[in-house]
Amino acid sequence: MSRYGFPSPGGLFEPLSPLLEIIPFAPDTASLDFLISRHDLRTASGQRLSFVTPKSDGLDYEARIWTRGQVATRPGNWHDFFNALVWFTFPLSKGVLNARHAAALTIQAKSRGRERDAMTHFDECGVIVVSSDPSLLALLRGFQWKTLFWERRLDLARALRCFVFGHATYEQLLAPFRGLTAKAILYEVNEEWLCQPLAGQLADVDRRLAGELTAGLRLDPRAFDPLPLMGLPGVTPDNQAPTYYDDRWQFRSGRSERRV
Repeated sequence: MSRYGFPSPGGLFEPLSPLLEIIPFAPDTASLDFLISRHDLRTASGQRLSFVTPKSDGLDYEARIWTRGQVATRPGNWHDFFNALVWFTFPLSKGVLNARHAAALTIQAKSRGRERDAMTHFDECGVIVVSSDPSLLALLRGFQWKTLFWERRLDLARALRCFVFGHATYEQLLAPFRGLTAKAILYEVNEEWLCQPLAGQLADVDRRLAGELTAGLRLDPRAFDPLPLMGLPGVTPDNQAPTYYDDRWQFRSGRSERRV
């Protein structure tokens, strides 16, 4: 358990901690209404955001957000609750993703396409990894898991942070399991950046990602770096010995084909 009273394996719930300090750790729509009363959340189309019970009105999920600012949210549902919390945490990036979905819908109303698939993958399972040590990011890109997670464990604590973006990943972290993997975007930062308060880090990451998405960052389902979350120190008590990282099913050596 974290110091706020909710589970936080390896600190991966930390991006949500400013919100979970002031609301109960439970999928309660009343908590979302309370947060909305304290934040002026807007879509990229300028609509004020609200979290509403799902409706069968013929509108696509993303189109309803774009045109009405309404995010379909099932009461008592962890998946949708975490989605709402990510809107509060990364509002700019969530807004740009919605805008790109809406734009894609006008072109491909009947088929999702690779770009929409990639946006959905990141929205569900994304993580932003920042580090002041480029060699750590190189190990991640190179699938050098045992070196990264075990031999460089002390460096991870000093020079690398993971900001979970995907709401499905937050839900899965309630009960982490073997093979749990996130889709990562990697950023290099300086040491001073890592020393600033969490709020500043979150705002900076949100601005950077939103800016890149707005500028046309190419998205493809295979454009992300896989990050096996169970390898991170603290996510599971099982990874306290080097032999844990000999599990080749979980810590794979690479993709069957490389990205282009």
